[in-house]
Amino acid sequence: MDFGMVGPALALGLSAIGAAIGCGMAGITSHGVMSRIDEGHAKLLGLSAVPASQMIYGFVLMLLLSQSVKAGGVSPLSAIGIGASSGAAIMVAAIYQGLACVSAIQAVAKKPGVFGKTFVAIGIVESFALFAFVFALLLI
Repeated sequence: MDFGMVGPALALGLSAIGAAIGCGMAGITSHGVMSRIDEGHAKLLGLSAVPASQMIYGFVLMLLLSQSVKAGGVSPLSAIGIGASSGAAIMVAAIYQGLACVSAIQAVAKKPGVFGKTFVAIGIVESFALFAFVFALLLI
């Protein structure tokens, strides 16, 4: 059995799980809020999609990590470590970004003028996923 693709699969799978959970929580919240307000629905839907960006990091990492394993630049065991640790970090960031989006959706429903300000916390959480992604790339 070839374990070479376990690491890339972990990077992708964990990132996808986190993005799905984050978008799911924010989406559920946006639906509930949309039932109570009459306008601004597009902003709420946009906020609920923000955690999907974590999936992009996992996908790119999966591609680059699998290429590195095939080329012999990274051993399968190292790929598992890189994929699992970076995938887990991206997953947790996506989940917490979803929670930040949940609170942003609730805040925007009460005060639409705070929409832009809510992206500060959302962006801070995004930076941790970016750090995990870049650090993984440095290891490849």
